[in-house]
Amino acid sequence: MSDAALGPALEPKLGLEATLHEFLHKDAFSWLSAAEERSIHAVVTDPPYGLVEYTPDQLEKRKSGRGGVWRIPPSFDGRQRQPVPRFTVLKDDEKDEIRTFFARFAKLLYPVLVPGAHVFVASNPLLSHLVSDSFAAMGFEIRGTLVRVVHTLRGGDRPKNAHDEFPNVTVMPKSCFEPWGIFRRPCEGTVRENLREWATGGLRRLSEREPFKDLIEASPARKREREAAPHPSLKPQAFLRPLVRSSLPLGKGVVLDPFAGSGSTLAAATACGIRSIGLEHNAEYYEMGRAAIPVLAKLAV
Repeated sequence: MSDAALGPALEPKLGLEATLHEFLHKDAFSWLSAAEERSIHAVVTDPPYGLVEYTPDQLEKRKSGRGGVWRIPPSFDGRQRQPVPRFTVLKDDEKDEIRTFFARFAKLLYPVLVPGAHVFVASNPLLSHLVSDSFAAMGFEIRGTLVRVVHTLRGGDRPKNAHDEFPNVTVMPKSCFEPWGIFRRPCEGTVRENLREWATGGLRRLSEREPFKDLIEASPARKREREAAPHPSLKPQAFLRPLVRSSLPLGKGVVLDPFAGSGSTLAAATACGIRSIGLEHNAEYYEMGRAAIPVLAKLAV
């Protein structure tokens, strides 16, 4: 494979949307409970962290700009910034709910995966340990952390209502990255044997000379993407396409996104010519995704 092989693989393959992806208005846990064992070859997903932020009342507060768990950043140069969830406000019982949520997710997911299947889970620096502990307890191997380097306008704010009194104090480090946990269902035998039997066990290289790396520079989703899919946690195609592509080392199999939102993972898979299944229980986001997936898949990256 030449160094140029990555480029065409990230360009959209038009006309394949109907045959490559299956987008379902389903609850993830219900679907996983009934899914065929050893039928999924990789997972790329951004789960609902905090759990409370996607409840109806919190989503309504986000729309109205009244906050709640969502922090509404001030406008800058006449542009209003997207709301972001404030995970620092989570209480101990809400963190326990996250542990329970991911323990259940990992338990239901494990039998649905083929041996050697990789799972990429978007996380947050404050909560990533809860996810890793839950997956490890259910028998998954921890394979590392993928760092998505992304710079936002705000962060590292001064003490609330004390900007002038303490002008040189930062309450928290300005976040410049998003961690993605990398997990794997153990292989059957050696990686070579697993690749032969299941086409999984490793990650697809960027080229013959360049391996897949755990550091990806990725700006926020572009304006065209946000217009097509105005989801609060939209991930850019420039990040998702190489991630989805590398999740299947031989380019064979099915990628699952059990918390698909507006379908950006499915769009990335479609653009790369990869079969995918997406699940979304929120009716508004499901309808958004049905319209957005073909649009996002056709964007040139």
